[in-house]
Amino acid sequence: MDAMRKSLTYAQRTLGIDRLLLSKDLCTEGGRVLLERYGQLIDLSASGQIAMRKVFEDHLERVVWDEWKFPVRLYPFPSKDNAGPHRPIAIDPRIAFGRPVLARKSISTTIIAERIDAREAVDELAADYDLTVSEIEEAVLYERAA
Repeated sequence: MDAMRKSLTYAQRTLGIDRLLLSKDLCTEGGRVLLERYGQLIDLSASGQIAMRKVFEDHLERVVWDEWKFPVRLYPFPSKDNAGPHRPIAIDPRIAFGRPVLARKSISTTIIAERIDAREAVDELAADYDLTVSEIEEAVLYERAA
């Protein structure tokens, strides 16, 4: 809430925007308030600093929106090192109450990590769930990073 108050104050005083919350160009990410303005992404919660557009867009590309522009599914990055287009993990409120799952089979990443912690073999888990070894490793990697 503090970031939002600062953002509203900055938008009113510096940018001359009176009704910021009604702006279709307003976005949020990780506690930051961002505004698309004149082709730039401005971080209002950091007194108007220009945000890193590419990083922000990479994250937004991993969100699935419905016809009302409401986010319905997120494909988080499994780790900071694995930020490519691959989408092995999904978070969807309609699946497993919004807990992270392996997207292809809707198997909970927590279950996979718990079985690995119990010293089960990766290839046996892959066979049990009809997954690839890579998917099992991605699930464990995601759980460790979370």
